[in-house]
Amino acid sequence: MANEQEIKNTDSLNKEFQSLLDKDFKDRKLKENEIIQATVTEITKNFIVVDCKAKMEGMIPVDEFKDDNELKNLKVGSKLDVYLERIESFKGEIVVSRDKARKMKAWKKMEKIFETQEIITGYITGKVKGGYITNVEGLPCFMPSSQIDVRPLKKIDHLMNTPVKVMATRIDKNRGNVCVSRRAVIEKSKNAEITEALKNIKEGDIVDNAVVKATTDWGIFLDINGIDALLHVSDLSHGRVKKPADLVTIGQTLKVKLTKIDKKTNRISASVKALTEDPYENIEKKYKVGETYEGTVTKIMDYGCFVKIEDGIEGLIHSSELDWANRNIKPSKVLSISQKIKFKIVSIEKETKRISLSYKATLKNPWDKARDLIGKETEIKITSITDKAIFGEIASLRLSGMLHYKELSFQENADDLKKYKKNDLIKVKILEVKDDKIRFSKRALEKDPLDWFKENNKKVGSTITTRIHEVLKTGVKVTVDKEKKLIFTIKKNDLAKEAADARPEVFSPGDALDAKIVELDLKSRKIKLSVKAAQIDEEKSLIAKFGEGATKSGATLKNIFEKAIGKKNKEK
Repeated sequence: MANEQEIKNTDSLNKEFQSLLDKDFKDRKLKENEIIQATVTEITKNFIVVDCKAKMEGMIPVDEFKDDNELKNLKVGSKLDVYLERIESFKGEIVVSRDKARKMKAWKKMEKIFETQEIITGYITGKVKGGYITNVEGLPCFMPSSQIDVRPLKKIDHLMNTPVKVMATRIDKNRGNVCVSRRAVIEKSKNAEITEALKNIKEGDIVDNAVVKATTDWGIFLDINGIDALLHVSDLSHGRVKKPADLVTIGQTLKVKLTKIDKKTNRISASVKALTEDPYENIEKKYKVGETYEGTVTKIMDYGCFVKIEDGIEGLIHSSELDWANRNIKPSKVLSISQKIKFKIVSIEKETKRISLSYKATLKNPWDKARDLIGKETEIKITSITDKAIFGEIASLRLSGMLHYKELSFQENADDLKKYKKNDLIKVKILEVKDDKIRFSKRALEKDPLDWFKENNKKVGSTITTRIHEVLKTGVKVTVDKEKKLIFTIKKNDLAKEAADARPEVFSPGDALDAKIVELDLKSRKIKLSVKAAQIDEEKSLIAKFGEGATKSGATLKNIFEKAIGKKNKEK
């Protein structure tokens, strides 16, 4: 009976203890995924045991305390902030983490720092693609390579695992990523210094101690009392500067004028040329358009040559102003750098500071001599042949012109071009020189066969006797002169008055044909002959002569023509 009573008492005590324990845990109100405070109860080789006021004690791996000196200062009874992952795992254990608690606190702090742009301390612990891992109060952050310094660094060994000042530049809450920048801290500090220094200078100030820090193709970087300034290449001199490095060296001290200060960006622009008078100010008093001066070639480009007229003043000779004979000549074939030349000023644009020059204007103009040769015989060398013309050069003048195939002979036959080849020398006459273009003619050296019409007093309406040269399906070709230089085509419908008689096949080469000149334009070389028109004129003549008597006697027109033709044959 005693044993039963003891068992009952023990069960009663256990139930009472369990009730008190459950009540105590209920009052503690532990929540997962939050930071809670725990007390260190035991320190072992591999774990730190903590009391979280839960059913069981939590065990945190020692590895979570190796990032700083926290483990050395840790002792039983120390208070720690830990992250409660699970109140009870599948093993019935509480799961806590010191590392996650540290990161969570650091993330919350980082969010505030990002908003206030506060400067914090971090440690660069390793290199990754595109940048470095930086530990900021236990939170791994990413620092891009471009944000480690204001200038690219080849080595950063001196910065590894040492305290560096950084600023949070970007936070991605969804991915849990933070980007930090050491460069932003340096620039912020420097900008503060520059802002303070800018209070002592103003636009228009002249500085004697500007030190050259670096040079580029487009300008020079200066150090003015610790402030960076830019001297653009266009502000070095009133003249053209090829490379700033040709005028200054690093470390050299320059006297400059501050032309612009941007207090928003803390940028300063300086100028050397602003210290001297602009040579273009009174240029119209020194130089006149159309006058000839001397200068030195300073630069040769594909489109022309630059010539130094005086210090700070340059002009351009366009390639079209280099040579009379060739408007597209390569400038380097005419002039060379440092060559002293004479030139004529073509135009002066004071506002844009542009001066156009001409070199060929100082040379003899071969076109003037070419104009003197108009209508005269000259010799040309064939330079090229196309489907329509021959191009040749007057060797003595180095001027090129065109000889159209119609000007080769009076036959105006394009096949005549095949008789010539490149480099042949031929005699021609210059017909025209206009807009720097020359027109040649070879046939102009010969007598024009069309002069036959003038010499024989033949006009429109005249009837001439021709000889058939060739019979065609569409008509016949006839010759007018004995030399057979004048050959014309009489179309089928002009061969006879009656359509039945207008058949080319009834004619043979050598037959005589009387034809009337119905069109004669010697300038455009258009001549039209018609046998039909000649027959109509002859008919009218016969009617006028025999028509009245024939009507009275009742004779027909056919009889009159037969008698008239017979009478003519008798007389002949």
